[in-house]
Amino acid sequence: MTTILDRRAPARSTGTAGSRAGWSVQSVGEWLRSPVAPYYLALVSASVLTGLGLVMVLSASSVGSYRDNGSSYTVFLDQLLFGAVGIALAVVGSRLPVSLWKRLAWPGIFLALALQVAVFTPLGIEFQGNRNSLSVAGFSLQPAEFGKVALIVFGAVVLAAKRRVIHKPVHAAVPLIFPFGLLLLGLVLQGRDLGTGLILLAVMAGLLWAAGLPARWFVGLGTVGGIGVAILAAGSANRMQRIEAWIGGICDNPQVEGCFQKVHAEYALADGGWWGLGLGESREKWGLLPEPHNDFILAIIGEELGLPGSLAVLGLFAVLAYSCFRVVTQAEDGFTRLAAGGLLVWFMGQAVLNIGSVIGMLPIIGVPLPLVSSGGSALIAALIGVGLLLALARSLPGADAALRGRTGTLRRTLAAVPGRAAPGAGGRRRTSRPTRGRRPPGGRR
Repeated sequence: MTTILDRRAPARSTGTAGSRAGWSVQSVGEWLRSPVAPYYLALVSASVLTGLGLVMVLSASSVGSYRDNGSSYTVFLDQLLFGAVGIALAVVGSRLPVSLWKRLAWPGIFLALALQVAVFTPLGIEFQGNRNSLSVAGFSLQPAEFGKVALIVFGAVVLAAKRRVIHKPVHAAVPLIFPFGLLLLGLVLQGRDLGTGLILLAVMAGLLWAAGLPARWFVGLGTVGGIGVAILAAGSANRMQRIEAWIGGICDNPQVEGCFQKVHAEYALADGGWWGLGLGESREKWGLLPEPHNDFILAIIGEELGLPGSLAVLGLFAVLAYSCFRVVTQAEDGFTRLAAGGLLVWFMGQAVLNIGSVIGMLPIIGVPLPLVSSGGSALIAALIGVGLLLALARSLPGADAALRGRTGTLRRTLAAVPGRAAPGAGGRRRTSRPTRGRRPPGGRR
């Protein structure tokens, strides 16, 4: 009996730290160095940002949606639909091989240009002074949002092919900047969408930097770009009003011209304090803060969820940026490295512009917070970008094999069901046999 019990007893832990299973600094560090870490970091951070965005769009838009449509859920249900479409496209995009993404570069840039030209046809619509949308089957579509993805894929393809001659300005500029980049940028600026134009400029600069263009060329490019932005800002009374209010520090109350939105965003963050008023308890969304579910959704997050909620958003974007950076540093393929760099500039550049506008560190530029703000085109395009990032992360050395070799949660669950084969058991079904005429160990019949 003693022999039988000793044989069946599980081995006991010695109590040392090295023998105990669980999280530790060393294990987390080892996981972060693994080839699958960028994939899961991007997947989790983007998923949480999208989910948080849906919750906050419902909260921030409920009052205005009820006022305009008679239902508090109209804006949210539209955003939920766009999110479902975007997630489906992200799943498909994450499964596409990198070689197929490369083949989509030329068709994608031509399609982006064609859609942007269509904005100036009778299909185009104007909203808040900008002509940057198409009306399609009762929905509005902003081609410039999808143009960001097309520009990143196209730029990564052409610059990767020119990696040996990238130090020559002609090869660096043609065809990324001349003609395609400037054509797309010019069409966007013609529609008076300066915020999206700044993102496109940043994406082109980020692609050239990641490709290895000598740093001295960025001095000239930055000077030309800065002069162009200054001219465009000076040509718009609304933009100059925002810039003067930002530079002059005159926004001490919302009644000052050009300060209403900025001051009420600060009111929202101040009302939230350390811990927030509670989910759904915002005061500024009751007709005080314009665009509470769109460009200024971070102000509502700070008001309702307080400092922890705001820091959580910043932390999630930091994780997403880190995953992009890991793909850039680990990639062996030029296209993968450049595309990940372009996505990093897009997501983080747009997030910085949006957050800076909300907290008063930058003038109000009018760009949404990626994956969080309301807006169908912006959400779908950002999720397509996430799908591209996941495809790039899967292509890293050792990542795809490691992901394919992992046992799924469903298989592990089914393995615990009596009569199911354990994972890796060759698919054989284990069945119990009757112990006819045999005495069970350590017991009676």
